[in-house]
Amino acid sequence: MNRRRFLLASGATVAGVTLALGYRQRTVEIPAIAATLAQLESLRSRKAESRTAWSPAQVFTHLAQSVEYSLTGYPINKPALFQCTAGRAAFEAFTLAGAMCHKLTEPIPGAPALVEADGVDIALTRLCTALRGFTAHAGALAPHFAFGALDHAEFAQAHVLHIRDHLEEMAFA
Repeated sequence: MNRRRFLLASGATVAGVTLALGYRQRTVEIPAIAATLAQLESLRSRKAESRTAWSPAQVFTHLAQSVEYSLTGYPINKPALFQCTAGRAAFEAFTLAGAMCHKLTEPIPGAPALVEADGVDIALTRLCTALRGFTAHAGALAPHFAFGALDHAEFAQAHVLHIRDHLEEMAFA
């Protein structure tokens, strides 16, 4: 196949996928932060168990770090070229699918080690406090370490999808 045909075929494929995903985006509803906060608060009286190498306290601390860093800046960022290409494409794919799928025991680059010292209740409180702070924040947001610049609504989606992805690997009694 010559280069011109390849480019035309590639362009047609990308256009078709973009249209299909655009339709999908309008049909998938991502819960708001308020609904996620209510879900998290309902977990307070339940015993949590993680099905990953991280304990529930470590998971909630990791999630809190992610929300906090959206306000203060991530310790280490992927290169700008990655953020505006592969990172942005990953974010779009996650939002269009209405779900995130990522390695659940991979720490945020440069973030402090996740420790058990504080316990589940303190880590869950930290996450809820971070989400409330994010919701109330009216200023500029720091670029996501992988996804790059996101507006408030996009970051809210990223946070909700991130939390949901981790909660799917936890059991509550």
